[in-house]
This record gives sequence, C-alpha cells and structure tokens, in this order.
Amino acid sequence: MWGTNLKILGVVLGTIAVYTLLANAIPQVESEVPEELSFTGDVSVEQLIDAGEELYDGAGGCTACHGLGTRAPNLLTGDGSAGPIGARCADRVAGEDCKTYLHRSMIEPHAHVVAGFQPIMPDMSRTLSDAQIWSMVAFLQSQGGEVTVSAADLQATAQPEAAPATGGGSGPSATTDPQALLAELQCMACHRLGAEGQEVGPPFDGIGTRLSPDEIRTAILDPAATISPGYEQFAGVMPPNFGSRLTAAQLEALVGFLAAQR
Repeated sequence: MWGTNLKILGVVLGTIAVYTLLANAIPQVESEVPEELSFTGDVSVEQLIDAGEELYDGAGGCTACHGLGTRAPNLLTGDGSAGPIGARCADRVAGEDCKTYLHRSMIEPHAHVVAGFQPIMPDMSRTLSDAQIWSMVAFLQSQGGEVTVSAADLQATAQPEAAPATGGGSGPSATTDPQALLAELQCMACHRLGAEGQEVGPPFDGIGTRLSPDEIRTAILDPAATISPGYEQFAGVMPPNFGSRLTAAQLEALVGFLAAQR
C-alpha cells in the first residue's frame, strides 16, 4: 500500500517538475510595445506629429517595410513620384482626401495596394489604438503636405473603453484555439495554410516536416533569428512582439498545431 502511494507521489512530482522545466525553458522575448496615448480636446498638431513620428520610427514597426521602398512604398521620400507621402496621398484614390486615404490604408490595408507591391501590411487597428493611428496619419501628412487631423477625428473614432495599456489595440483574446489565434494575429496575411493566406512568408503547410517544435517556437518569438531561404527580402516583416502578446499556453497551442502540419 505504502509502496503504491509512493509511486503515485513520485509520478505526480515528476510530472510537475517536467512542466515547470518546460515553462521556464520558453524564452521570453522583450519587445517594444507602443505606448498608449491620451490626448485632450486641446491637442495640438505638433503633439500629434511628434507622437506619430515616434511610433513610425519605433514601436509601430513601419520602417521595416516602408523604410527601404522594396517591400512597400517609401513614404518619407519622393519614391520616384510627386514627393513624400503627404504631397501625393490626396491623388492616390479618386474621391478620398489625404487624411481619409492614409487612415483607411492603416485599418483596411488591402483596400488600396500600390501597384508592384504585395498585400503584406496588417490591419494596424489590431495593435494600435485610434489615437495612435490618427497621430501616425498626422505625421505622414506632415511629410510634404498639410496636417488636417484634429481632436475631432480622435473623438469621432474613440472606443467606448480604453485600449489595454500593454499594446493600445485589440490584441489576442484568451483563447488557446490555434486557428482562432492565427486569425486574430493575422498570420494568414503573410503565410499560407491550405487555400487560405498569402505567400509572403514560408507556408504553414508541411512546416512540421521542415522545423522541429523548438525551431517553430523560436521562429514565433524571435523571427529575425533565422530567415528561411528564399524569403530574405521579407526579413523584418514579421512582428517581433509575440513573446509579450501571447501567454505560454497560447504559444504552445500554436507550436503544437504548426508542428502537426505535415
């Protein structure tokens, strides 16, 4: 009797130890998180521009694609056209002024894809708050054009509840359903799984035969660590902040699901 109880206790303790080691082995990647903005009705154009510039150059991750003009149009230079984005945005789509065009490009990025580029830009409303998006619109308008963003724009699109302090937009929910997480994280904007998705990054089909679970986990947490052959031109497109956006349970659910794709 005592021998059986001791065996059961040993199994329980061993199981706890294994899962504890696994949890501690998951690398925690720190990433820059967009600071939430709080503007009053007296917000100035200069405040909006400064906040937008900080996001554009930093946590917004815009320069990874728009900085070189190879993955996406260069917004701060002439880009072979009529000057920086603020000078040319009003002529991009008939019937849309510059402010409307820029704002829609961030929340509906596939609505207006510039010829010669792939639809790789994610919906920025998933990671940025309304105030952050409008501040970036103001910054981009200031690049060669007139800033028309005002406090009225922020108030008109303000959410009923404040965005989470950790990100600003609507990040992943508490779900551990891997397919729901793929949708919430907009993974299919760059990866293909079956008939869904885009071929910007490596396909998820057969990924379990190409990468081990540890390699898949590293690719999610630190996408710049290893670039898949043939996708070098898209290095830097994948957000590096999934280590702070996903719980350990969500991460392992994704790793397990992808590892099973053979």
